[in-house]
Amino acid sequence: MGRCTGRQSLRRRRQADTGLRTRDRAVRIDRRTLLATTGASAALMALGGCVHNFASAASNFVERRGTRLLRADQHYRIVGANLWYAAWLGADAEYGNRARLLRELDRLQAMGVNNLRIMAAAEEGPLKNSIAPGFTHGDGSGNPELFEGLDFAMAEIGKRGMTAVLVLSNFWEWSGGLQTLLYRATGEYMDMGDPAHPWPAFADATAAFYANDAALAAYRAHVAKLVGRTNSLTGQRYSEDPAIMSWQLANEPRPGGSDAAIARHRDAYLSWIASTADLIRSLDRNHLVSLGQEGTMATNGSEELVVAAHEPVDYVTAHIWPLNWGWVEGDDLPGTWPSGKAKVEEYLTVHQRIAEAMDKPLLVEEFGFPRDGEAYDPAASTEFRERYYRTIYDAVEQSWREGGALQGSNFWAWNGEARAAHADFRFRDGDLAYMGDPPHEPQGWYGNFDSDDEMIALVRRHAERMCLGIETLCPA
Repeated sequence: MGRCTGRQSLRRRRQADTGLRTRDRAVRIDRRTLLATTGASAALMALGGCVHNFASAASNFVERRGTRLLRADQHYRIVGANLWYAAWLGADAEYGNRARLLRELDRLQAMGVNNLRIMAAAEEGPLKNSIAPGFTHGDGSGNPELFEGLDFAMAEIGKRGMTAVLVLSNFWEWSGGLQTLLYRATGEYMDMGDPAHPWPAFADATAAFYANDAALAAYRAHVAKLVGRTNSLTGQRYSEDPAIMSWQLANEPRPGGSDAAIARHRDAYLSWIASTADLIRSLDRNHLVSLGQEGTMATNGSEELVVAAHEPVDYVTAHIWPLNWGWVEGDDLPGTWPSGKAKVEEYLTVHQRIAEAMDKPLLVEEFGFPRDGEAYDPAASTEFRERYYRTIYDAVEQSWREGGALQGSNFWAWNGEARAAHADFRFRDGDLAYMGDPPHEPQGWYGNFDSDDEMIALVRRHAERMCLGIETLCPA
């Protein structure tokens, strides 16, 4: 979710980042019988251990036990997707589309997806690439329509036995995020990709958030409001909703971009993580707390800082972006994929080692790859994207088989039935065809469409292996 706007910005980020860096079931279900039923793949994923219907249970919160995630005392493996725009579609407003949200959730469920990572925050402000409307208006007041849109999305996610990670802000500009909270406190802001402030100026400036009392107060007010919210449609308190897997502090929060800024902001960064985790737990004892960090790419290679950042939270997160990080070239995927794959595998190995040493689960909660030739058109082929997904899924499945820390992944992202409205594949104010590629990015860059049959089949096969391709599922 922390990708740059336009090719120039992308090159700057590449140059800056490169070098930094049951109880699972004992009785096997006949495969043909299970898959012949209506929504069979959905049934698989609604069950973490493959037999319980979590949608009908009232107390099936996801919990952590060592490196495992559990639900109803069963091993809960994640086959996930990013659907940041769920609350926008769920809004009963001109920008909402509840009928489409239901269709997208049904498609994801049929693929075997059991977990969605969605935005539960967006801050309106002056940043040129930030989406509007937001959860909070420019004056800090709440937007009831979007909060109710989240209510609708969570109600429907729960009906399908799925879970969600709710992201409480953003280090990057496309949803307003921490930079906008700083603006509200100081009257000053910086746009990502501004030629006058080349990378890593934006990241260094945004990291000042962690020590700004006024900005922190506004952030905490939103956290407290959401964690303490009662769903307007179901009457259920969010703190008592088992469809929430985790509260996530922010999307890709970094302590800075330059080494100097990271050193300067380190203590405030770690204090923000610990104090926010404490705040959430004081309001909600039922749900996990996560950070949303990319891993060592966020710390300029420091494993020690990744460990320190994840001490107060329940599981380790990693995001992997081979194109953005300069590990592959979009116009030469055949030539650069072999070395890129090796870097992906090494990144996975490093973060599995970190998680295992911490005795915590690891989730690769963002991983994305372009279409062949870095095309945006849904008709473009996805051969190398498929290779990349298989690399991630192979690592996840190996961890499932061997009882490792890597508990699952969330691909970036689901575009579904949305299509770019303009020939240049750019989002414009007033467009309502939200897709997994945020509005500041080319529409179709990383997201999977409902017409991507090969990608959908690949995700479905991975989901099926969660229950049927492993000799013995590990008991809790």
